[in-house]
Amino acid sequence: MTPLVSLALATLFLIVTHFALAHPLRAPLVRLLGERGFIFFFMAVAVGALAWMAVAWSDTAPDAAWVAPLWWWPMASAITLFASVLLAGSLVRNPAFPRPGAAPAPITREPTGVFAVTRHPANWSFMLWALVHLSLSTSGRNLIVAGGVLFLALFGTIAQDAKKVRQLGQAWRDWEARTSFVPFAALLQGRIAWRSANPGWIALIGGLAFWALVTSYHAPLVSPLGDLLSR
Repeated sequence: MTPLVSLALATLFLIVTHFALAHPLRAPLVRLLGERGFIFFFMAVAVGALAWMAVAWSDTAPDAAWVAPLWWWPMASAITLFASVLLAGSLVRNPAFPRPGAAPAPITREPTGVFAVTRHPANWSFMLWALVHLSLSTSGRNLIVAGGVLFLALFGTIAQDAKKVRQLGQAWRDWEARTSFVPFAALLQGRIAWRSANPGWIALIGGLAFWALVTSYHAPLVSPLGDLLSR
């Protein structure tokens, strides 16, 4: 098996196990393991898949037939910074997070911060990350990983909305009516005041720190700026 095939299988494993565990296998596994046990198992499988992907990625040659021009890299980095702010902000009061043992309850608070931008800030951070990486390089390993992440985040978001409607009913429909799937749509439509979209210090500082850490770690390895940065 070539490293590229291994990477493709690892990415497929991540996608299939995520959808299977989040949907058809969730109920029987929760009955078997309990809510907290299921979450631990879910995370263990995801970490295992990501570890497999990381090993296969490192073994695969970066055979890019095309690399984005230098002028695009700062813009791509700015989009990644925005995605990092969405991800950090999604960790605070996210109504889509599982709540083991909690009864369904209406989401009465107004959408603020990153949730005023989109009701799925975490998934959009992954989608933006994937789109940025797809725009930077056509190497086989990049197309497989970024394409897989984009597929998982996009269709996972659609499936999550459907599942939340089944679980929470009108409470989630009300949240959908007050928010938007597409970033900034509710703000542009006037359903949310722009002042509500202030991300807050946790999102800004956390997002900036995450962006700086990841950029400093992997930018020299994957961009044409690597030679300059490594001198």
